[in-house]
Order: sequence, then structure tokens, then C-alpha cells
Amino acid sequence: MEIYMVGGAVRDTLLGLPIRDRDWVVTGATADEMLALGYQQVGRDFPVFLHPKTHEEYALARTERKSAPGYTGFVVHAEPDVSLEEDLQRRDLTINAIAQASDGKLIDPFGGVQDVQRCVLRHVSDAFSEDPLRLLRVARFAARFAALQFKVADETLQLMRKIVADDEAQSLVPERVWTETLRALGERQPACYFDVLRQCGALQAIFPEIDRLFGVPQTEKHHPEIDTGVHVMMALERAAELSTDTRVRFAVLMHDLGKGATPEKEWPRHIAHEQRGVALIERLCQRLRVPKEYRELAILAARFHTHCHRAAELKASTLLETLEKLDAFRRPERFEHFLLVCEADATGRLGYESAEYPQAERFRQALEVARKVDITSIVAEGLQGSVLAERIHQQRVAAISSFHFKG
Repeated sequence: MEIYMVGGAVRDTLLGLPIRDRDWVVTGATADEMLALGYQQVGRDFPVFLHPKTHEEYALARTERKSAPGYTGFVVHAEPDVSLEEDLQRRDLTINAIAQASDGKLIDPFGGVQDVQRCVLRHVSDAFSEDPLRLLRVARFAARFAALQFKVADETLQLMRKIVADDEAQSLVPERVWTETLRALGERQPACYFDVLRQCGALQAIFPEIDRLFGVPQTEKHHPEIDTGVHVMMALERAAELSTDTRVRFAVLMHDLGKGATPEKEWPRHIAHEQRGVALIERLCQRLRVPKEYRELAILAARFHTHCHRAAELKASTLLETLEKLDAFRRPERFEHFLLVCEADATGRLGYESAEYPQAERFRQALEVARKVDITSIVAEGLQGSVLAERIHQQRVAAISSFHFKG
């Protein structure tokens, strides 16, 4: 039996990055021997074990053979005769196919160390094209290491295009697409994820609503970058600078989907794109099983982001109605997330990256003023039901209308 540290822990050590998790591969052992040593088996499709003390994952060396379409169509062989090199060969990228022995020696049969040094994301073997999930993984690694100037190798992009051309991307189950996308949204430069997917054609196959935005023009006065897809990616990068919350980042990604459905004869204007976007968001979220809290914020952002941009122009009654529809009185945290989405949208434009966004503060002030209306005294008048609600609404409108906004 031999044990090697593999994958991300070895890669990140070479990059000088913090190690998130340590994974281990075991050669020359059987499942029974692992169990006898006190390891707990957790893998169903292939033997993976938890260390009795550290609870880190130890997997028996294995090979995989393609047997059917999709990312689950593999026959797994995990026996003592599987070598370390055979196990490393089944991995996706060379930088993830480096092992380290207990004495610190690196085992690198596929040039992973050199690719780390050259900042290249390169596939290990042609077997890469057998697993469509690798489209998403490569794109996610591109987003993770974009700040280190990592690029996808041309030959790897070619294989990714082949996966798409063979319709393998259609076999990805929604839950896996969402899991990888959510992880990518949490990276420092999430727009790189969608850029790589677009380069290989997978964006159109997996996220047609987003892919459709590229090439759709906007008015140059408000959007010097013109292209809607470019704007959404710029806004996503701004969102990553403003917030680590993936709900905010997802909502920014979704906020302008309606512009992809604007009839060409109306370009570059996009009247009523807000409402058109809602239907598209609902469809995408249903298809990918997106959690409710992500879907709700995205829909609110699509419907009301232009209201926020025009905060200084809105009547007091419209300001209050918007706050009510945002459920800002009961959901202040989500309201703050909404304002971050709007700021990312406004500053995710060519030449506006460092611009201030006073509209958010105006909405905050309006909410604060409305909150200060003494509801107890109104209730004391004996009003009930819709009459009570209308009186509270009127008082709040009056308070916002007479307030002198700062900033």
C-alpha cells in the first residue's frame, strides 16, 4: 500500500495558495484492507474512505472507461493493480494530475508542474472529451485562477468545442450545472467562467438566455460599451468587487436578460425589458433548479433596477410603492442586496467603473423615513383592514415627500 497527496492540495502548494482540502489516493490496497485500518467508506460508485482521525478523503486508485453518453456513463475499475499514473491519467487537467509522495517527491507524468509555471489549463488526455462536466470545471478553474493569468490551452478549447458539437453538454443534469455555476460565481473573477463557456460554444447550449445577449446593442449614451453581453459581464465583475454574496452576483447576471428578447427593429432601445426578463429568469431557474432565494432576488432586480437608477426622478408615491414591492420593510437584508445589484449594473459600464451611485442612498433614506411613521398612533384611531393600510401608506408618502434627501 502506498499513499499520495493528489489534486488541488499539490497544485495550490505550488502556486503558494492556501490549501482548502487535502485529497489522497491509495495504490496497492483493497476496500477490505482500508476498512480493517479503521477507514470509513463513503463512496458508492467507487471506493472512497474517510481517515479515522483527520476525516480527509482517501480514494483507491482507479481507472474509468466510457460506456454510455453523459458524465455518469463510466465503468470504474478500482483494484490493487491500478497504478498511480493510471489514476492520474483519468483526471481533467494536468495541474490537477500531480501527486506528492510521503517523502515530498512530486510524481508528475503529464507535465502539470510546467503548466502551473506557465499558467496553462491543459487537459491530461483525449479521454477529457468523454465527460461533459469538464466543460464547467475548466471554465470554473479559469475563473478561479484568472488573477494569476491562467489561460485555457488552445488544444483543450478544441476538445471542449468537440464535446459541445457532439451534444454531450445536453446530458448534464441541472443540479450539476447549478453546483458548478454557483462555485464559479463565488470566485474572484466569475465573468471568466461565462467567457470560457462562450469560447467553446457551451454558453449557447447551457445558458442560451445569457448567450443571446452578446451582439445585442444598447444606446451608446447610456452604455458606451454598447454590447449587452459585454455590459452584463462588466457588471458581474463589479458585483464581485462589491460583494462576496453569490445571490447578488447571480442577480446581476440575470438583470438584463429581457434585452435578449427585444425585437431587432426596436434596437438599441429596450422598452419593457424589465418585465420580459422576469419570464426568462423564471424559466432558467426552473430548468436549473435554482434555489428560491436566488430566484427571488434576481426577479426583483430585473423588475426594479431601472426604478433605482431613476430614484431622483421618482415621485414619493412611486418610491414607496417600489419599497413595498421589494418587501424592504420586512426584508432589509435582501433590500441591501438589491441595491448592490443596482450599483453593479450602473458602474459596470465603460467609463463608469469608479462612479458613485447616490441612488442607493436615496432609496435607503426613503425607507428610513417611511419606517419612522408612527403606526401605533394610526392604529389607535380605530382603523382596520384596508382603511388602516391606506392611511399608513398615505402617511409614509407624505413623510417621503416632505423629506430633504441628502447626497
